[in-house]
Amino acid sequence: MSTITDLASLRDALRDFAVARDWRQFHTPKNLAMAMIVEAAELVEHFQWATPEESLNPPPDKRAAIRDEVADTLIYLVELADALDIDLIAAARDKIAKNAVKYPAP
Repeated sequence: MSTITDLASLRDALRDFAVARDWRQFHTPKNLAMAMIVEAAELVEHFQWATPEESLNPPPDKRAAIRDEVADTLIYLVELADALDIDLIAAARDKIAKNAVKYPAP
């Protein structure tokens, strides 16, 4: 696998991974959005019933599991954006600008 250093190289690595396994046929926006939500729910499970303090400092084994779920969620988000030809950096930049207007700093 190539070196992954940014969103573009992550996207390319994910494309290659899916192509090698003939998974692209299943990577529709609907399926990817649903898969991303499943992974996000698995992420949330690690924080269910935790106090705010506990959520800030999980033990090493839980932190490793959280890291995996964060990665799974990111992977599906990147694949969804790829399927819909959305530039995630541009989309985030534009959304931050919209939020700055909607929620001006005091």
